[in-house]
Amino acid sequence: MNMLYEGEWTTEYDANNDDGEFERQTTTFRNWVGEDDRFPVESGRYHLYISRACPWAHRTAMTRTLKGLEDTVSLSVVEPVRIDDGWEFSETYPDPLYGEEYLRDIYVRADDEFTGRVTVPVLWDKERETIVNNESREIMRMLNEAFDPLAENDVDLTPDGYEDEVDHIIDEIYDPINNGVYRAGFATTQEAYENAVDELFDALDHWESVLADQRFLAGDVFTEADIAMFATLIRFDHVYHTHFKCNRKAIHEYDNLWNYTKDVFQLPGVEDTVNVDHIVRHYFVSHGDINPKRIFAVGPDLDFTEPHDRGRFEADLPPVLAADD
Repeated sequence: MNMLYEGEWTTEYDANNDDGEFERQTTTFRNWVGEDDRFPVESGRYHLYISRACPWAHRTAMTRTLKGLEDTVSLSVVEPVRIDDGWEFSETYPDPLYGEEYLRDIYVRADDEFTGRVTVPVLWDKERETIVNNESREIMRMLNEAFDPLAENDVDLTPDGYEDEVDHIIDEIYDPINNGVYRAGFATTQEAYENAVDELFDALDHWESVLADQRFLAGDVFTEADIAMFATLIRFDHVYHTHFKCNRKAIHEYDNLWNYTKDVFQLPGVEDTVNVDHIVRHYFVSHGDINPKRIFAVGPDLDFTEPHDRGRFEADLPPVLAADD
């Protein structure tokens, strides 16, 4: 893998421990919009850098769309394929703020001696010209809560009385599912791989059972936890099942998880945040150590718009999300 070391680019970063287990690096920029006068809540001040391929970035793009913050927080996209130079801008996907060539240049603008991985999403402050935050979970929460007064849609992704449960669910799905697919795919020993796969499918089986009795992860309300789960499930059959060897079962082979995935996909605005082409090309082409020939799979042929059966459950959806329910 690659990273910045004291502001200089290096491709010598090893993300696995001595047991062959993938260990995700902790994000570095952890400021909050609205917490103090350094980063006030203002329309037009902040910019979100994302990749359409990345599930962590996808979380923030979904939140921005569902809240109706498109005119408040600007957004741009990097190229889907990431090789030796990291996330790239291009003529098709330019950096609209500074015309930089690579996302790493944005990190160096924020800190010219930065050491760490160059990841998406990035929430950028145009006024102070620095990174506010690059932790997807915290950016989701800021978009939902700090920017709520500026949101066009009356959508609360951490409804009153559900805050603790939402945080608990996000914690519960993170290691075995959201990060579990990476722990399987990037494992460098058989034991590390099998442990990750076992935990992944134990967790998927658990949530398959939960979703047999309720529409969403926290019950009848759609929350940040569903966004976090969906960002993994929408990628699962196209890339994680094959490329990361998570092939014990496909999501479309689960009755409840598959219909749940289609349900979330069909919520107003969500489809526009999904780019399967970017997802497939990123994983199969970017990971030369896993797929050295960089040939990407042409299947499966899935239709996320086909009817689902989740309407059989009660749902407390805000009108803007229930429009097509």
